[in-house]
Amino acid sequence: MLDSFRQRKERESQLQAEGRIPPGQSLTQKFPVLHYGPVPAFNPETWDFNIWGEVEKQLTLTWEEFNQLPRTKLLIDIHCVTRWSKPDTLWEGVSVRSLLESGLITLRPSARFVLQHAELGFTANLPVEIVLADNFLLATHYDGQPITPDHGYPLRGVVGAIVGRTDLKVPYFWKGAKWLRGLEFLAEDHLGFWEQAGYNNSADVWKEERLR
Repeated sequence: MLDSFRQRKERESQLQAEGRIPPGQSLTQKFPVLHYGPVPAFNPETWDFNIWGEVEKQLTLTWEEFNQLPRTKLLIDIHCVTRWSKPDTLWEGVSVRSLLESGLITLRPSARFVLQHAELGFTANLPVEIVLADNFLLATHYDGQPITPDHGYPLRGVVGAIVGRTDLKVPYFWKGAKWLRGLEFLAEDHLGFWEQAGYNNSADVWKEERLR
């Protein structure tokens, strides 16, 4: 146990020296499970994914149709507001930007924000530029396997830091909703579940924007 602790601290110090651990964060070698409420059931026959709001035409996809979309992999460091950081996490799923590039959705000029709608009424909000950036993904897989129910199966939003990409904004990990069912594009910002409870709306990990 002592050797494991020493190895973790050495790795943490290395990542801090590389600028990969934000202020107030500590390295974890586990993947903690944090959410509010029960884990919802999933029925692939009735599940659908919707995109609506400030788009030219609403898009609705079944689970089978969603899994036929072009896929991508994303390697990111993730940072939780509860002060743990996990480097080099590998995700697989669908890039929102690819939906625009393929013509599946067309945004209106008024689309400036996105509200992620998840099971049980949970929501998470982000500016549209983050949702369309390289470090945001609609993820179905983690580390080569389907996401576990506790971590958002069958679909969750994920956002984190790509090593070397200082041009990308990095919010805390709660800004990617578990058990995701849709994206609503908005002209005006609308606070998500945790933001309404007092969490910081911007949630920049490098500025330690945890609470309002």
